[in-house]
Amino acid sequence: MFSYKCTACGGIHEGIPSYAALAPLSYEQIPESERAARTVLGSDDCVIDDTRYFVRGCIDIAVEGDAEPFIWGVWVSLSEASFMEWGHSFDLEKRSHIGPFFGWLDTELTLYPATVNLKARVRLRDGFARPSIELEQNGHPLAIEQRDGISRARLAEILTLMRHGQ
Repeated sequence: MFSYKCTACGGIHEGIPSYAALAPLSYEQIPESERAARTVLGSDDCVIDDTRYFVRGCIDIAVEGDAEPFIWGVWVSLSEASFMEWGHSFDLEKRSHIGPFFGWLDTELTLYPATVNLKARVRLRDGFARPSIELEQNGHPLAIEQRDGISRARLAEILTLMRHGQ
């Protein structure tokens, strides 16, 4: 099991937690007083103004020496057609053959340079697991970490920042 001594609190932390956005950034930007009338937010999907569609998925990042990945839970915007196809497959146990769907990342991960609107592919997984989100390979640090994985020291740095702030 992964464990490290935290540089912020001095404690020993164990395990690899995942961090997830509970809603797309676009949802968060709508005034709270307007959300009930303009949005439908579920645990795995979101629709804004009946014209903007989002699904929740996972950016898995391999950790050197660990079988378990570090996971960022993120939201991706999809076209209406892709969202409808995603919706039709939601209750299927076998669905990895459907898609992938092109989308734009709609989650700001503050540990990185701007992450909103990074190009992404939503890949469905079998067994009712949340989709895998694959970033387009470019020079963005998050895309590089997804492609190459991270060291245990980098994971400790990320977890310290997420637990104790920047």
